[in-house]
Amino acid sequence: MLWPRWVCLRAIGFFFFSAFVSLAYQIHGLIGPHGLRPAQFLFDALRSRHGLIRYWELPSLLWLGASDRALTMLVACGIVSSLLLIANVAPKISILACLALFVSFVSAAQEFSEYQSDGMLLEAAAIGFFLAPRGWRPKLGESDPPTRAALFLLKWEWFRIYFESGLVKMLSGDPSWRDFTAMDHYYENGPLPTWIGWYVQQLPHWYHALTAFWTLALELVVIWLAFFPRRIRIALFFVVSIFQIGIILTSNYCFLNYLVLAFGILLVDDDAFRKLKMRRPRLVPTRGSRKLEFLAGFALSWIFAATLGAFLFPDAPVLGWPAQSLERLRIANRYGLFAVMTPARYEIEFQGSMDGVTFTPYPYRFKPQALNEAPGIYAPYQPRFEWNLWFASLSSCEQQDWVMIAEARLLQGEPSVLRLFRDDPFHGARPKYVRTMTYQYWMTNLKTKRATGNWWRRDEIAPFCDGLSADELSPELLQTPGAD
Repeated sequence: MLWPRWVCLRAIGFFFFSAFVSLAYQIHGLIGPHGLRPAQFLFDALRSRHGLIRYWELPSLLWLGASDRALTMLVACGIVSSLLLIANVAPKISILACLALFVSFVSAAQEFSEYQSDGMLLEAAAIGFFLAPRGWRPKLGESDPPTRAALFLLKWEWFRIYFESGLVKMLSGDPSWRDFTAMDHYYENGPLPTWIGWYVQQLPHWYHALTAFWTLALELVVIWLAFFPRRIRIALFFVVSIFQIGIILTSNYCFLNYLVLAFGILLVDDDAFRKLKMRRPRLVPTRGSRKLEFLAGFALSWIFAATLGAFLFPDAPVLGWPAQSLERLRIANRYGLFAVMTPARYEIEFQGSMDGVTFTPYPYRFKPQALNEAPGIYAPYQPRFEWNLWFASLSSCEQQDWVMIAEARLLQGEPSVLRLFRDDPFHGARPKYVRTMTYQYWMTNLKTKRATGNWWRRDEIAPFCDGLSADELSPELLQTPGAD
């Protein structure tokens, strides 16, 4: 399993690279000193409440400082570490550095890191540390082959992503999964659709019912073939790969589906790579330290117990303790994608005005907004600000108070927050008023698109948050409750 290990480690490096590159454009606007949720507020609040345990409550290198310069350094180090991992340079050290740096961001980002994809990557990296070969330039690592435990745990994570997602669909009580209507508006209502998804949305109900049935069948039944003999596993590899490619083409879920696609390689072995004219590995294992091997075995066993506990006994005082002990690091997670389907698509639009009468929208980089603009394909890039706006649209301003903070930052003309948008409609001038409006969006049909060129139609619903004027700005408004 040297080639599958090699592919998985390069893939983890690529996913970290995509994550850190996306943060390079966003991190200051999200958690910088003048961002939506300044991380320093969070550290200051914990510093005054806790003793040494605060470092475990919030495991982050940003305790050393959360200034704009510190955030830039964190991202730069993350990009360098991920490139070293991709290049197979000191993979154990590189993946550990990526893990520490990404945990540092995730711990401090509050609601901007509450995604299952972040947990998937962190869990994979933690297992990948034990999977990676020793040495500075180990190539395939023929002298340090992967342990069965590490390979199993990575495959176990991959299996759980599928199976737990299927299980929560059936346990959620959402009738759309039982009557096979869950996919009828999936492409229209998902967070960030693609132009290919727009065309798939036009297909008849029988197609969407079939995909709903197949999704459940794959996640609950077919995925168990991963533990069957070799030929069946290889057949499953092609089945799940086609499934994931279909999701990637029709929706933008950052690196999530790329990760699941890449880890499907664990279903094949080195003999399969040999048929692709890849060099056959020659194992020449060398004996490592017995103490280190024991510690690695204990750590992997603990992670396995934690993943079982996270799913079966999340609140149990004893059986759930392994999962609770790793909760802060996000490396033992419960997964469950699309347990309940979103019934409609709502979009929050920020608008500014100089006179309080004529309002101009702030254009998004990726979200549906202009009716005649085709949805794009940009995953694995993850626009966290726009992702959170989709979740916020399903809630209320009181529950998503960071939206009001964004209004205030736009009134200030804060550059780091303006960079979260495609451009500044006021070209450096500060608006006198900013408000947020909620719209309901629908995909148009083929006939309407041919006639008007519009991919979307929309209706105005209501204000999302109360509008703000420059006269209402106050320091108290920007003291984000997220730090409490």
